[in-house]
Amino acid sequence: MLRDLFIKDLGWKLFSLLLAMFIWLTVHKIIEEPKVADASSASSSVTYSSQPVLVVATAEDVHLYRVVPNTVSVTVSGPAEVMAVLQQNQIRATVDLTDIESAKDLKRRVDISGPSGITLIRVDPPLVGVIIPPKR
Repeated sequence: MLRDLFIKDLGWKLFSLLLAMFIWLTVHKIIEEPKVADASSASSSVTYSSQPVLVVATAEDVHLYRVVPNTVSVTVSGPAEVMAVLQQNQIRATVDLTDIESAKDLKRRVDISGPSGITLIRVDPPLVGVIIPPKR
């Protein structure tokens, strides 16, 4: 009787044990994978102060727009291998003035562009004032 408890359907019992181990290992690997990915995708960040703000306007627009302040501080992050070769001249800070008319106290958002693989963290200040000179 006790012998039948262990020997009867031994193949099915071994199959169930192997299947349970396979399921446990699969779940364990799925749980552990994000921890490994976080460690391997270690990113670093860098701040570039005094990044010049470039004005983008239409070709027909002959105004000599000015922005205040004319430089911003830009913080970007990315994978260590991308950040190791990143240079300040690869980051561009622009203000789009293609669709503005004359206005007082005009503020525009600073747009940041750069190589792929980097993420913008912060722009300080995020808005700049636009000075439109009077038409002659």
